[in-house]
Amino acid sequence: MTKPELTDQLRADIERTVRWALEEDIGSGDITAELIPADKTASATIITREAAIVCGRPWVDEVFHQLGPNIKLEWHVDDGDQIQPNQLLVTLHGNARALLTGERSALNFLQTLSGTATTAHEYAQLVKGTDIKILDTRKTIPGLRTAQKYAVRFGGCHNHRIGLYDAFLIKENHIAACGGISNAVNKARELHPGKPVEVEVESFDELQQALNAKADIIMLDNFSIDDAKEAVRLVNQAAKVEISGNISASTIDTLIGVRPNFVSSGALTKHVRAVDLSMRISR
Repeated sequence: MTKPELTDQLRADIERTVRWALEEDIGSGDITAELIPADKTASATIITREAAIVCGRPWVDEVFHQLGPNIKLEWHVDDGDQIQPNQLLVTLHGNARALLTGERSALNFLQTLSGTATTAHEYAQLVKGTDIKILDTRKTIPGLRTAQKYAVRFGGCHNHRIGLYDAFLIKENHIAACGGISNAVNKARELHPGKPVEVEVESFDELQQALNAKADIIMLDNFSIDDAKEAVRLVNQAAKVEISGNISASTIDTLIGVRPNFVSSGALTKHVRAVDLSMRISR
């Protein structure tokens, strides 16, 4: 696994999404935290209640950085680590009000991204030892696109395009509006030379049109296993082949014999189940 880099763009996105989360939660002020003396300091710990792949440290760090620069976090795990029930993840020290105000936002990020990484890890294990790469999709939680795609990579899977701007994915409606696959691919090359061009096909006729147009990637949408095998044979490495459509953990093993380059699944991000975490203030 190649760990994703914390680029300047990603750091800016973390700052923005954390700020939104805190504004949403705090509103005009945390009135329950006002029960505690303003100058009181405390220590806290975050543990996991279940096994998982941990992910989300930069978001947790940013939560408490925005709430109080004097809050110190001592991490006992790294993103990508496998964790076990009741394992200590991080110890926090600082202003008691700030610790309690940030608790839910920090846990929301950590539990959601750890859940995403854990699901991705389960999928990655299914194709271990093969050349198939499992890809995520744009079916992400609104506002957490880059965060979830970061978590997918820590789980051992790979990113499809980030958004609508970094690669072409020409689907049925684009083909109809452009007047055909060839027209769509040629226009894509003209508008943004160098951008990857992928075409989704639903039949062998469309497959041949995509090959003739020299698409970089051909996505087989809801092909049967036998038809997918035949499609891979026909492509014969003239393009990369991606399989998509109702992909789940239970169907991955049936695709291994097809030998596509990629299998994409929205389940990596849209069916994610948050990991059970707990934060406790030391008495």
